[in-house]
Amino acid sequence: MNEKTKKATRTVVGGLVLLVGIIAIPYPGPGWLIVFAGLAILAKDYPWAARVLAYGRERYDAWGRWIKRQNWFVQSITAILTVLVVVVTIWLLNGYGLLNAWFNLGMDWLQSPFIK
Repeated sequence: MNEKTKKATRTVVGGLVLLVGIIAIPYPGPGWLIVFAGLAILAKDYPWAARVLAYGRERYDAWGRWIKRQNWFVQSITAILTVLVVVVTIWLLNGYGLLNAWFNLGMDWLQSPFIK
């Protein structure tokens, strides 16, 4: 495989991994790890990706240090808002609507407003 093909492959794979990571950020699990992995793949060929990766790691670590210094109330509000983002996103993507249909729950309000 020539170098242009390798670079194109790394670009596509890195871009897809980065996109999946961005989508996964608000959900429990390794969202930020996936983002950093995508940036690391892209950083092999693109200096901007290396800079974004370094900056992102620095900001991520700073956020972790900041949230640990906060009192229980701020930590709780942060957790509640994170859960709210996850619940609303699943609803908008019709995750609950699928469960409603699969289990014949008869709760039409579970269906996403984007699904007709």
